[in-house]
Formats: sequence, C-alpha cells, structure tokens
Amino acid sequence: MNKKITVFNNSPQTLKSKGYYTISKSIAFMALLFVAFLAGCKKDDFTGEVVGLCPTVTTDPMDKAVNVPLNKVITATFNTVMKASTVNNSTFVIRQGTTQIAGKIAPTADAAVFTFDPDVDLLPFTTYTGTISKSVTDTLRTAMVADYVWTFTTIPVVSVSADPIAGGTVTGGGAFAQSSVVTVSAVPAAGYTFLNWTESDNGPAVSNSASYQFTMNGNRTLIANFEPIPIGQFAVVLSANPTAGGTTIGAGSFDAGSSVTVSARVNAGYTFVDWTENGVRVSTSSNIQFTLNANRNFVANFRAIPASQFAVLLTSSPTAGGTTDGEGAYASGTSVTITSVANTGYTFTNWTDQASGAVVSASPSYTFALTANRTLVANFLLNTYTLTVTAVNGTVSKAPDQATYNHGSNVVLTATPAAGYVFSSWSGDATGTTNPLTVNMTSNKNITANFTAIPANQYTLTVNAVNGSVAKVANQPTYPSGSTVVLTATPAAGYTFSSWSGDATGSVNPLTVTMNANKNITANFTPLAAVGPTAVNLGTAGDFAILTKSGISTTGVTSITGDIGVSPAAATALTGFGLIMDTNGQSSHTPIVTGKAYASDYAAPTPAKMTQAVSDMETAFTTANGLITPAPIVGLYAGDISGRILPPGLYKWSTGVLVTSAGVTLTGGPNDTWVFQIAQNLTINNNAKITLLGGAQAKNIFWVVSGQATIGSNANVSGNILSKTLVSMNTGSRLTGRLLAQTAVTLNASTVIKP
Repeated sequence: MNKKITVFNNSPQTLKSKGYYTISKSIAFMALLFVAFLAGCKKDDFTGEVVGLCPTVTTDPMDKAVNVPLNKVITATFNTVMKASTVNNSTFVIRQGTTQIAGKIAPTADAAVFTFDPDVDLLPFTTYTGTISKSVTDTLRTAMVADYVWTFTTIPVVSVSADPIAGGTVTGGGAFAQSSVVTVSAVPAAGYTFLNWTESDNGPAVSNSASYQFTMNGNRTLIANFEPIPIGQFAVVLSANPTAGGTTIGAGSFDAGSSVTVSARVNAGYTFVDWTENGVRVSTSSNIQFTLNANRNFVANFRAIPASQFAVLLTSSPTAGGTTDGEGAYASGTSVTITSVANTGYTFTNWTDQASGAVVSASPSYTFALTANRTLVANFLLNTYTLTVTAVNGTVSKAPDQATYNHGSNVVLTATPAAGYVFSSWSGDATGTTNPLTVNMTSNKNITANFTAIPANQYTLTVNAVNGSVAKVANQPTYPSGSTVVLTATPAAGYTFSSWSGDATGSVNPLTVTMNANKNITANFTPLAAVGPTAVNLGTAGDFAILTKSGISTTGVTSITGDIGVSPAAATALTGFGLIMDTNGQSSHTPIVTGKAYASDYAAPTPAKMTQAVSDMETAFTTANGLITPAPIVGLYAGDISGRILPPGLYKWSTGVLVTSAGVTLTGGPNDTWVFQIAQNLTINNNAKITLLGGAQAKNIFWVVSGQATIGSNANVSGNILSKTLVSMNTGSRLTGRLLAQTAVTLNASTVIKP
C-alpha cells in the first residue's frame, strides 16, 4: 500500500498573516507525520521496501544455535531504543514445544537490549523456540514488521552414577558439545569389582572397560555397575592412565588359580606404554596373562603421540594367544624391533599389517624402519594334539572322537572288555582304574586300556542304566560261581524305575542275582509327566550352536561345540575365527569350533540352508514370545530373579531381567520346560550361575529376549537364548544351550556347548 501525506496550505482560514501561515503549516505537517508513525511500519507493494524506520532484533543465542549452555540468559538486541513496557512476558516468549518457559525479562543499561533469565536451567539437548512479537514498539511507538521467531538447541549432558552406590566412584559426567569426545571412568570400592557400563537402568551394556570413551550424540545416562567379590574369589581391577588414553578389558572376580588375560586398547592419538601395579612395571605388552592367587590392581599407562613422531601399535590375535613388546611412539626413520611370546597352549605364526592384512614377518622378533604410523598384529594358533588309544582284549571309545583336540579340551575314554576279560587299568599317559576316564589335552598322548582274563569259575556282571543308576553289592570285577549280588536301581530326577531287562526280568527293586554265568542286566526308567509350556520348536535353527543375521565375533580362547552360521551377512561377518574353507565350498572350519561354519555367500545349497534357518529362528522367537499357555507368571520379583528357585512354567516381564552373582536355580524334571518372555534386556552378571536341579535340561529352557542379552565374565548359563538384538558373552563365560540372535553375537574367551 502506498501511503501519501497531503498538507493543504492555501485555505482561506490560514491566510491571516505570513507568520501565522508558517506556524500553521508546520503544526499540520508534524501532526500528520505523527499519525503516520502511529500506524507502524508497513511493507509497500514492492517486496522488502518499508516506509519509515522499523525496529528489528537479533538474539543470543542466534537462530539455529546448538550447544547452548543450560544456564543461558537469553538476550534480545534491537536496532533502536525500545519502549520497555512493551517488551514483557507476553511479547518476549521462550517455549519448549507448546509449554512456555517461566522467566524474568529485564531491560539493560542499553535501552535497546533486553534479557530473559529462565527461572530454572534449560533442559539438556532440547530444542526451544523463541518469539518476539511485532507488538513491541520503540519510543516513537513504531512496531516491528512481523513476529521474530527463532530456535536453538541446548548442549547435551552425560549423567554418570554407580550401582550400587557403595560399589565405587564414577567421574567424567557433565555437559559436552555434540560430536566432542568424552571419557568416563569407574573405580571400584574395596570389596567390589567393576562389571560394565550400561545405558540407564536395565539398559544395554555399552562397555566392559572401566574407562569408556565415546563421541557425544545426544544425552547419555550411564551407570557403572559393580559387584561384590564373592567369598573365595580374588579381584582384578583395571584402570587407564590417562583415562582418555585407552580402554582396558578383563577386570572382574575369579576363582583362585584361574588363568586371567587382561588387555589394553589405545584410543586415537595415544600409544600404550606399560602395565604397572603399585607403581611397579609389570609388563610392556598390551596383553598379559597370569595365574590369579591374590587381588590384583593394574594400571594401563598410555602416552599421547607427539606431533613429530609416528606410532607403533601392537595387538595379539587371539587376545589370549600371547604377549607383544615394542609398542610406542618413535621419530621418523627409527629402527624399531617388536617381539612376541606365545602363551601356554599357543604357537606364534606371524606378524601381519592390520591395514593390509599382509604378512610382514614369520619371526617372533621383527625389525623395521618406521616412516609412518603402523598397527601390527601378532598372530597365534591354538595348539592341537592327537590322542592315541590302544586296547587288547577289549575296546576303547573316545568322546568326542576326533583326529585332533584343542589345547585344554577334555576327552572321555570308556574301556569295554571283550568276552572273557575284565578291564583292569590304564597305562601310558594315564594311570589308575577309573572307567570312564576324563583326559585333559595339554600334549600329544598315548593311552592303553589293560584287560585281564576272567579266572575259571568266575563270572562278570554288567549293569546298564539310562536316566538312573544301579548299585551292586558287592561291587567287584568278577564273582565266584553261586555267589549272589544285590542290585538297587535309583531313578534320576524326573524318572521312575519301571523294570529289569536282559538277564533279569520283573520290577522287584532291589533285585538279588545269583551268579551262575556272565550276566548283563539293564535297569529301565520312564519319565514322569512333563510340566511347563510346550517346548519351542526351533526348526532348523536348532541345528546351530550360534546363529545370527549380522555377524559373530570372538576374541580370546573361545570354544564352541556345534555349528555356527550367519545370514544374510556374508562370511566376512565371522571375525576372529581364522576360518579355513572346506574343499566343497559349502562350509568352513576352525580349530575353535567343533562343528562347521556356514554363511550366506558359501556354495549351494548353503545359502538356501541359511535362509531357512534364519526364518525358523524368527518364527521360533515370535512363537515363544506369544505363548499364553499355561497362564504366565507376570512381573515376578520385578525382574530381579537373583537367588531365587523357579519351577517349570511360563514367565513374563514388561521390564528387563537381572541375575546377579547370586545366580538362579531352575528345578524340575528332564522333560519340564521354562520359557522366559523378557520385554527388555537380559543381564546376567559376572560369576552368576544358572543351576539346574532335579534333572532339568538346558535344551528345555528358553530365554526370549526382546532387547539385548549380556552374559558377564565367568558366568555359567544354561538354556537357549532367542534374542531380538545382540547377545554378548564376556571373558570366561560359559553357555550350555544356543545363541540365536537376530543381530549379532560377540564372544570373549567364551564357551558355547549346544545341548
């Protein structure tokens, strides 16, 4: 709109005198001009053109500002002196969503500047909207053209706490700019060990290192979890110096005599220096292995890499395979020598460049000229051994029966005499008369089962029992003709004795047997009726010890009994296993897996096999999570089942479930079932044990986890874990069951045995 101001100066009423005319003209002009200003600033028909001087405003924080302090006093600066009464809580407004923020508005010494001081601090990582209304005016009552609206976002905050509070101290919390690097630290109190960092209560574990470094991406609520050191165990406490230098792995509480491996991992810009204890250097290797016979408190020391130097970073694969020395920062051109030493049960193979994967040396000692940053990997191979068994006048069976065995694995030998003979003893690399015999493989072994002929007029009595036991009185290898033996059958939990078969009949128990010939008698047992929900049908997913969709990774001395598989991810998602492709291209193998490894990119028919297995895994999860019969027990113990005894049944929680080091006991028969429907995370703390009583079997236990499942160090768990997301097993943990995860599985020196 074009505004025209017209002054009439030739009317008869104004022609009284020249002076009167001039005064009248001026008064009329000023009056009309004042009326124009009262109308405020208006835009005309030309874009951006404004008639008159209009107030404008700038703000602090400015529009789209981020990382605004929580105690920020907000400032509005106008381009002209403003009428203070018009700048008030109605015209200068800050909102969070639709909620107006209470605060005090005040002018400053500069009459063009006003402040808004919130009554309480702003919320972290929250977007606020400010509005300055066009109804504010300057001292000439001129208003702004339009409302000024802007937004700003406050700085995010890291909140840290300890659980329990007495368990230790935490540092590193506060407000930090987006994308900045933050380090938080936890130090256990006397009598406690650090477990992990979790995201809020019952949230997922985000780090097992007491020093946890991350990049800010919104608010974080971190809890450092601590556990009391169980009676009879010792603690390994780890810390980093400085805390920003790196992370540590392997802290916890362990049985006396345990072999423990701890590792240090550098953060960007740092190099590892050494491990110290009470100020005394323990090792210059980032990985150390030791036998625990007392509480230990190690500090991993790191040093910032000077700008003029290059770094040599060393790591071991697997972590427990051995130690390295020579890591550090050096001037360009320095001749650097690095060394490696294999731990017991391992053999050094070579050094490789982490970036390229290329082998750089087959010698444990490697010297090179340093002209750039390098990360080198010392590769170790778990030793394997042969077990040769010899038997004359009988046989010996091996379980498992393999060509070679990994260091530390156990083999059960069972001696069976030929007709007319009786087992007498073991010789060679074993002694004694125990049969069956468990052999721990720490070297190549040659063992002989010895048998002796049965004397004349002597007879043998062989008894067999499955799902129960049979006691013989008297219990001896042979019996004189005409002597009697009393057999007593005792059923295992969940079974009842039903009858004798073989060289005896009927159901009398105890049974008296007259020895007039060699006899072979079997005690038969039948199961009691099963209790609990219908066992979950795993389909072909049940063929695997571990099955995931996105990957399986392992570090340390891991042992898996059963097949592993990944789909739709490719074989590259199976990391840390050292896979060796089978000749048919359909599977691969590795010394740490007693079974095969399968992936979606292997030769047919493996892709179809994996697609079906993953589909069956998803179906099993949906089915198990939807069970409603028998009526579920809802919200038992608010999710903390530590120290409890649970009978067979269907259990359901809308929260997470926690098992502390107090463990949990499942008691029932061999055919009874347990299904645990968990809407959030399953957390099994360090040293926790799932104890099975009454014949309960791991194959009949189903942990159905909609969140993440975390198994702490040295925990001993039974059951099939069906997870919607990640399953994480920490150092020394053991699972008898299956890991069926719809994202990934991570293992650290863990054992998984498919039932």
